[in-house]
Amino acid sequence: YAQFEHISYTRKEHKLCQAMNPCPEHTIINLTAVIVAVTDNQPRVLIVDQDGEGLPNGPFDPVRHDSLESGLRQWVEAQTGLDLYYVEQLYTFGNRNRDPIEIMGGPRVISVAYMALTHEDAVDAPNAEWRDWYSFLPWEDWRDGRPAIIDEQIGPALSQWARQSSARRRQREDRVNVTFGSHSAAEMDAVLSLERFELLYDAELVAESLRDRSTDHDVPAGLGTDLVSDHRRILASALGRLRGKLAYRPVVFELLPGEFTLLQLQRVVEALSGAKLHKQNFRRLVTNADLVEPIGRTSRIGKGRPAELFRFRREVLGETQTVG
Repeated sequence: YAQFEHISYTRKEHKLCQAMNPCPEHTIINLTAVIVAVTDNQPRVLIVDQDGEGLPNGPFDPVRHDSLESGLRQWVEAQTGLDLYYVEQLYTFGNRNRDPIEIMGGPRVISVAYMALTHEDAVDAPNAEWRDWYSFLPWEDWRDGRPAIIDEQIGPALSQWARQSSARRRQREDRVNVTFGSHSAAEMDAVLSLERFELLYDAELVAESLRDRSTDHDVPAGLGTDLVSDHRRILASALGRLRGKLAYRPVVFELLPGEFTLLQLQRVVEALSGAKLHKQNFRRLVTNADLVEPIGRTSRIGKGRPAELFRFRREVLGETQTVG
């Protein structure tokens, strides 16, 4: 981290820093990218391997980078070869000891995370690959009904966790019901993906919580692939943001080709929301909102009859403030 040696503190700040024990000399600003695509009806994210699997990321350099976003784009292009189009800032993650560097006595690491929507283009990097989003958060995919992992592993483990604290048992049980729903629930609040991960983290049911707390006991098998630092928490945050955004902004069209069928559109929305949608209600919603228009051609997908092709009416963005 020699490139950060030029960062200086005022004398007052330095005395305040010395009063805190331990206190790292520097704070590193890290730029992290959640790059999303939908391929064959599966939500996909781009993962890189840099001393452990995680999201594309790199430190912000105030000398080389004109802005946080331009720095992020440079790191993504260097690590994956991708030139991003749709990018928005997601969240800033700065919890203490969220990065092993700080745990070992190094500087505090604050990550400014961004979400990018794109198509699954080939990546020109040997250590980067597209992976299924739900392989990291398997409890989030309800397209085939309530995931078995919830009733078979997560539910019993959370019930045991709630009983461990008699003083906070009711509070813990309410938290479980809000995030995952009751045992008989046929659906859950899709946008609470971050809250669900935080619950599993606090209950020590994911590998990251054991790693951060140096705990010895085993976590239940099948609860997703862990990532470096808190990158799986960032993934959960991005999923909740994207699901919430579907309700008021037409971001889904950034993941579709220029021409598509209504069934393709529905499958992409289902992939992101993790839930099946009623076909006729969905089509009625899309057409009534004037989000799409036919282009006068058809496309044959599979063995069925040809389906009408549509395009996104991008001009609708200037017609109303709420388009989802």
